[in-house]
Formats: sequence, C-alpha cells, structure tokens
Amino acid sequence: MHRHMTTTALLAAGLTAGAAQAENRIDRQLPNAPELAAYGDHAVGVRTLEMVNPDQIDILAIDPAADKPEEMPRYDRPLTVEMYYPAAEGAEGETSFKAYLRDGTTEVTLEGQAMRDVDPAEGETFPLVLISHGYPGNRYLMSHLAENLASKGYVVASIDHTDSTYRTQAAFGSTLVNRSLDQLFVLEQMAQKAAEGGDFAGLYDAENTGLIGYSMGGYGAIITAGGGVTEASVGYTWGGPHGTLGIHQAGSETHDALPDPRIKTAVAFGPWGMNRGFWDAEGLAGVQIPMLFIAGSQDDVSLYENGIRAIWENTSNVDRALLTYMNAGHNAGAPMPAPEEAYYFSEDKGFNISEHYTDAVWDTARMNNIAQHFVTAWMDSHLKGEEAKAAYLDLVENSNDGVWSVEEDGTEKEDHSYWKGFPEGTAKGLMYEEKSAAE
Repeated sequence: MHRHMTTTALLAAGLTAGAAQAENRIDRQLPNAPELAAYGDHAVGVRTLEMVNPDQIDILAIDPAADKPEEMPRYDRPLTVEMYYPAAEGAEGETSFKAYLRDGTTEVTLEGQAMRDVDPAEGETFPLVLISHGYPGNRYLMSHLAENLASKGYVVASIDHTDSTYRTQAAFGSTLVNRSLDQLFVLEQMAQKAAEGGDFAGLYDAENTGLIGYSMGGYGAIITAGGGVTEASVGYTWGGPHGTLGIHQAGSETHDALPDPRIKTAVAFGPWGMNRGFWDAEGLAGVQIPMLFIAGSQDDVSLYENGIRAIWENTSNVDRALLTYMNAGHNAGAPMPAPEEAYYFSEDKGFNISEHYTDAVWDTARMNNIAQHFVTAWMDSHLKGEEAKAAYLDLVENSNDGVWSVEEDGTEKEDHSYWKGFPEGTAKGLMYEEKSAAE
C-alpha cells in the first residue's frame, strides 16, 4: 500500500500510538490546531434516527426521455439521521461506529468521542445544527465536525440523503431537487422531537438553527438560505427531469415560500453549481441569512474563481465571508480523515478510494482542525450571540501577512496582527475575506 505522509500527518502520528491510528480516528487534534478547534466541555452522545418524508415526487421513477407524465409518481422518502448531542454528566458508552467507504461496499470501523445512545444532558437548551453531505457521501463524512460542535453545546443532525449516499447513489436529478427539501424536512422533524411531549423536549431550540453543507450539501444550503436557481438549469436534460427543479427557480412562488426563519445562518463547504450555470446574481440575491463559504483555491469540482468565489461575490444583501485554503482542492475542510482501508485503487470506481477524503497538498486533520475553529467561531457568534467570538473572525485577509508581535508576558503589542487563535508560525496558506450586506 503506497501512502505519502506529510509533516503534519507525522505530527499527528506522534499524538497517538500506532494501534490508535489503525482505529481510524475522526477526532484528531494536531499540536498546531487553532484554539477553537479543541473539543468543548461536554461529553458527546450519538444516536440514529429514522425519518420518512411522505408523498414526495419520485425522481427515479420518471423517464426523462418519455413524455412528461400527467401526474408525477410519488413515494415516501426515507432519511436516516445521526444525532450528536451533549451527553449527561458521567455518561459512558461505545465510541466506535461502522460506516461504508466511498466504494459503497467496504464497511469499516471508525473511532471518535461520541458515545452511542447515552442519555442527553439536562438543564440547558442548545442550538440545533443540520449537516448535509455531498454527492455521494453519508452522514458520517463530516462526523469530525458534528461531534466537535456537540462537545461545545450544540445538537447536530447529520443527514443521509437518499439517492446520494455511497450505497444509494442514483440519478443526479434526485439530489438537485431533493437536497434542500430534505434539509427542511429534517428541521421540522427535529423541531417536533424537541417540542413539549417530544422525545427530546427542551434539549435544543429548533427556532435557533444553523445549516452546514458540503458540495451538493452546500448547493442545498444556498437554496435553503433563499438562493434560487437559474431558468437555464431547470431545463438541463441531465438535471431534474421534466422541469422538476423548477420548484427552486428564482422568483417562483414555491421557492419564495421555501426559506425557513428558524435557520439563522449557514456554512457552505465547496458549494457546487456556479460552475454549471445554476447560480447567477439575481438568484443569489435571494439569500436571506449570513453565510460562511469555505473553499480550496484549486477546487476542480465546484471550481474556485468561477465557482465558489463567484458565489460569495454574487451573493448580496447579507453579511458573508469566504475562507480559502490556498492550493487545496474540493476536499478542503469537510471530509474526515481517510480510513486506512480507503488506501487502495478500486477497479470498479477507477480511482484510489482515499482520494475522496484527502488533498494533494494539505493534511486532512489539519484542514479539519481549521474548519472546526472557524465553524465554532461562526456558529457561536450567530447562534449563541457570543460577541467575543467575533474577534476570531476579525482578521487580516491573507494569513501570511499577519505579524506576530507580543511582549515577553504574552501581551499583544499595537502592531500585532496575527490571526487570533493560531499559535505563532501556524497561520499560513489561508485567506479570510468578508463582505457586508451593503456590498
């Protein structure tokens, strides 16, 4: 098995014994991790929830080559959700879990900090965060971020999107049409479970929800946030069959009614669509909530200058920020570290399965830690109103330009402009840019 080890990967190896590395840990914290990447004070619990969204259009049952049916076929759409939550004090439980690799056939054991089916914490109500994976993906792909946020006082619902997982990957039109609908359905289901008499009554506040999406999950997050797709994209022959994507078209009654005021902010990793004509300035003007976009400058899936950066620039009327990992690709920040079993060339898929998780330049754990830091600062600012966390987002744009200037006792001098929360010498290769609602 051929595998390159970067400097940061070797540092990570020093943190855990060889046996622990074989455990496929998702919770690695490197010595150079920024401050807010660290796990919080809460122990973490996790449990699996099964949901069914009734009477949905069955995209897979529609023949794009045939005449448009008089009535669209419908079905009850199943969705599996992994719920991460602050656990009761003193909780003990199993922290390993099973998940399938990108090949859709290999099941592996992963190890984190979330304990299976333990009791939730009592006496406090937490914000809710939804997580939406890419195409294909699964509810565990961003588990490093899900349990990290849960340890800091969030309840996180990470969704398995039917027709978009490694095991259920099917017609792309289903993802285009259903992604935002899935996000909003899960929000409503979670709201019911937190209401009086619900399974998790009082545990979290669904009226105060954040949304995180990666790739096609980011595409869905933009729609959920109010961004409408273009008329041209509704007509793509390879997209939603027979105009089914029209429910999300900018200016349509269905799309105007879509945004849910319970969702206060969103984070989109590598959001897809600008590169294929799904977004324009008119549609992106519909975004109604503050958004953080996270990208790799060498993204060859969603693209950067004509993709994610263009989405950030063309979104208007809301505050938004763009965090860029310079020279990183599409996997910047979102996927968990590649399991050991992923390092093989799949004849069926035509590529090394580890490529689904890794980056050509950056170490995955390093990218995860940076993402954990920024998402924590963003969500704490927007969902918890923690004004002190805004300082972690008040940065010189190019991390390489930051100046480390402190007194011997650690007091910052007037010319100190180093990225807050980053140890000396570690804020390199990153850009953080902001635009206000007026820009």
